[in-house]
Amino acid sequence: MKLTKAQIDRFHYEGDGKSRDVRWDSTVSGLGLRIYPTGRKAFVLSYRDPQRRKRLYTLGEYGPLTLYKAREAAVKRKAQVIDGKDPLAQRKAAAGAKTVAELCRVYLERHASQKKSIRADRRRVEQHILPLWRTRKIEALKRSEIAEAHHKVGQDRPYEANRRLALIRRILNLARHWGFVDEGWPNPASGIPMHPEQSRDRWVTPEELPRLAQAIDEEPNVYVRSALWLYLLTGMRKSELLQARWDDIDWERNELRLGETKAGRVHYVPLSPPAVAILQTVPRQELNPFILPGARRGQHLVNISKPWGRVRERAGVPDVRLHDLRRTVGSWLAVAGADLHLIGKVLNHSNIATTQVYARFSQDVVHKALDDHGARIMEVAGKRKPAEVVELRERKR
Repeated sequence: MKLTKAQIDRFHYEGDGKSRDVRWDSTVSGLGLRIYPTGRKAFVLSYRDPQRRKRLYTLGEYGPLTLYKAREAAVKRKAQVIDGKDPLAQRKAAAGAKTVAELCRVYLERHASQKKSIRADRRRVEQHILPLWRTRKIEALKRSEIAEAHHKVGQDRPYEANRRLALIRRILNLARHWGFVDEGWPNPASGIPMHPEQSRDRWVTPEELPRLAQAIDEEPNVYVRSALWLYLLTGMRKSELLQARWDDIDWERNELRLGETKAGRVHYVPLSPPAVAILQTVPRQELNPFILPGARRGQHLVNISKPWGRVRERAGVPDVRLHDLRRTVGSWLAVAGADLHLIGKVLNHSNIATTQVYARFSQDVVHKALDDHGARIMEVAGKRKPAEVVELRERKR
């Protein structure tokens, strides 16, 4: 029969409580109204899947779904069947699809646990990715919403926005590798451009160092004082120094062995006489293996951000970050004439491109060498008097 709203409203369940009661529509083949013993009514579509098996697909409950809309939906689903698709199989697959929360859990357990940056990854996952898409099905993620989140954060913190985008892109790539989605699934985080980044170019100058040294020496905590001086003398990364142990020191060779580094390899840090002198004055805590012990028994110093904030304010260098002390080591080495390869070895860089930031300092040394050479040539050749050469060099400086 041709179904009408008036008929549907009058229909009642006719059956023994176990059998189906479906009233078929003559307008759209396969469309029917199923009536349940409870009185509930829903539109259904009968079709055969690509394997020629009979399927009954529920389009929606009558009431929220009108007869007109049900006929439209039935036509669309029948078109999918003609294209070789199975609407019911697709619905079941979607119902069993993994969520972003499930994927992130596996990522942290299976992949991030092997990384040095696991803490940063966990923080970004828990504080930023999950609040946005925790219950979202992975395949339902849209490029537009990921791009919008990237743009929003990037307005104030472009570097952090780039780190978050790189993380979600990596997680979604692994979703394909782990079988959470099909191999051909397009990663919605790919193709979104990163915000421009500029390498930071801040280091402690010779004019600033005396003030900074005095401010460090005024810090009451001996372990914080020692840490800051060792950063300036060795160029170690913050976590590498804080986690260093007494048994890592080779006093005969004046070296500190770092077993776990960002570069993923063992690194031997040469200890200059001033660095050795500082280490020899650091008080040892009983039953604590760490050179720089923290507040908790048996643990290392964890956070020196607050004391460092006091130190740099007293020194009048509020824009100098703790990591800039590491840059200071590289910059001063370059000014002294050390080549980039040597600087990279000292700072334990994995890529020479990371060390290239100090190239301009090395170039200054080359300029000075050629200036001195040119002055000697001209002086010996009698082209300029020595005083004129000195005056020229002073003007250039």
